[in-house]
Amino acid sequence: MPENKRDYYEVLGVNKGASDDEIKKAYRKTAKKYHPDLNPDNAEAEAKFKECNEAYEVLSDPQKKARYDQFGFAGVDPNYGAGQGGAGFGGGFGFDGDIDLGDIFSSFFGGGFGGGGRNPNAPQRGRDLQTAVSLTFEEAAKGCKKTIEVMRVMDCSECGGSGAAKGTSPTTCPECQGRGVINVQQRSPFGVMTTQKTCNRCGGTGKIITSPCHKCNGKGKVRARKKIDINIPAGIDNNQVVNVRGFGNDGTNGGPAGDLKVVVNIKKHPYFNRDGYDVWVDRHISFVQATLGAEVQVPTLEGDTKLNIPAGTQPGEVFTLKGNKGIQRLNGMGKGDEHVRIIVDIPKSVTDEQKELLKQFDKNYVPPKGKEGFFDKFKKK
Repeated sequence: MPENKRDYYEVLGVNKGASDDEIKKAYRKTAKKYHPDLNPDNAEAEAKFKECNEAYEVLSDPQKKARYDQFGFAGVDPNYGAGQGGAGFGGGFGFDGDIDLGDIFSSFFGGGFGGGGRNPNAPQRGRDLQTAVSLTFEEAAKGCKKTIEVMRVMDCSECGGSGAAKGTSPTTCPECQGRGVINVQQRSPFGVMTTQKTCNRCGGTGKIITSPCHKCNGKGKVRARKKIDINIPAGIDNNQVVNVRGFGNDGTNGGPAGDLKVVVNIKKHPYFNRDGYDVWVDRHISFVQATLGAEVQVPTLEGDTKLNIPAGTQPGEVFTLKGNKGIQRLNGMGKGDEHVRIIVDIPKSVTDEQKELLKQFDKNYVPPKGKEGFFDKFKKK
């Protein structure tokens, strides 16, 4: 017996005190992860699959589990020289005769696993596709229509998706009788195990095409670039996804097409910034406008509008425009607001005359109550 044999609880990823349901759930997850049908020609996955089956065979049996908890591997494996002498284990781990893992996974996963019990000719949904679209700030705020190009996998127009040339049709594979899988028996520490693998003759389709379609070479599918018109809803934000139903890859055997998922990328605006459904904009004004007050033009998504700047407006002061000047709420009613942040521009160069006027102004300057600085207090003394 290998020295690196792992603890059964560790194999399934559960604690020693785990309940029967927790053990069963962990086994299903682990067995599904390492099943040979999902990991073809992967020796490591196959070994872990057998390991988790061995662990579950012991931990799912109350008597074996009790012996394992008390004696470890020696309580359940005769190769460890336990007092059981191998009796009662039915060939090592309670397997009597052949075991069909397809039946086990059929009960676990509903309708078979890795081809077991699966009908290869049943309708299958096509895969989803993903692409991206770039929008301006205004397009995202107000909504728009866009035409995009995607490469789709579609049913061949020549054969209608059958893969067979006109006037012919696929026949049932004689090797697997249309099941798409064949049974393979092999002897293992658990007894004679029956597993299933994809039929080599039909490639898992369950059908044989003797006269392939010349357009799709018997595949039944072709790749084609298609233009699709999509509606972008008003208020969509950056990195959100528009789902276009039925414009992914075509399905198989009459199954529905997948969806097209369009990721939205919004270009940066030269002066608008977004905060949820609100819009922010900086409005620069002069020192004189801030001091005396003024009426200025402010950009909005609907065009310029007037804003009254009251006398004595301070740098960084924010005004909110009335009338829902923000962004349309996505799939909802109303809009957000637009907020205007005031930036007071201080001139970097002035004339001599302007300097004298500013000095005269500064002489008469009296700070508002409670706003005196540290040095202003010394000026009063």
